[in-house]
Amino acid sequence: MNEITATHVAAAGTAVRQLSPYQPTVGLVLGSGLNALADSIQNPHIIPYEQIPHWPASTVPGHGGRLVIGQLEGQTVLVQQGRAHFYEGYSMSHITLPVRVMRFLGIQTLIVTNAAGGINAAFQPGELMLITDHINFLGIAGHNPLRGPNEDSFGPRFPDMTRPYDLHLRQIALEVAQARGFTLQQGVYGYVAGPSFETPAELRFLRAVGADAVGMSTVPEVVVARHGGMRVVGISSITNKADPDPQPGTTVTHDEVLETGKQIVPNLMALIRGILLRI
Repeated sequence: MNEITATHVAAAGTAVRQLSPYQPTVGLVLGSGLNALADSIQNPHIIPYEQIPHWPASTVPGHGGRLVIGQLEGQTVLVQQGRAHFYEGYSMSHITLPVRVMRFLGIQTLIVTNAAGGINAAFQPGELMLITDHINFLGIAGHNPLRGPNEDSFGPRFPDMTRPYDLHLRQIALEVAQARGFTLQQGVYGYVAGPSFETPAELRFLRAVGADAVGMSTVPEVVVARHGGMRVVGISSITNKADPDPQPGTTVTHDEVLETGKQIVPNLMALIRGILLRI
């Protein structure tokens, strides 16, 4: 499937409505190694992706394959437990179908999480980074999820991206982290295609153009969410050092990403809970 239409979104959204009695108001997308967050949902309705028409399935270890809908900190949330990526062979339009469905269901607020490599030398594996802005390398090169005829029911032809990450939600996140006593870094997320990790030369380029962290997801979802008028807060788990000047013998593996992601979960869960309490 290449281009997602309003018909595809309606079919998927209608299926979700038929499978769950909840009316979610907040959407949450979980990144690599962060599936445990969904276990905190109270009175959950679980919908495997294969039960939803046109929904893209993730083939990546560390990504679940289901929606979890239920209660968390007084909010009705829809949790996307595992996402599909461009490098898996899907179109940009297809990997962002879940966000289109969230908007179809009436969700106005999106919390996106991911695992990312820390380029900023001040960042340490195990910390969280609040995304202040992003660099959409794939979008700049032509792979924008809004490419093709515009569906006016989705949003305007030329959506504003001056502030893709909501200032009010970002302030809430900073206050929550301060109250809970853990470090919440802030920075720019550089979006690349993957699935190969970046070379040292690529990391030096990313650092030079202003990226503080790098990853292979999130930005298409944010673009589509903003196209639909949703407010967004983005949080990166810094799971490894993306070192532009690595020592001999240095390697990066997905297993390392997953393992560090598990260690970050308590602070990430506390941050998300705090945000939900104050929305």
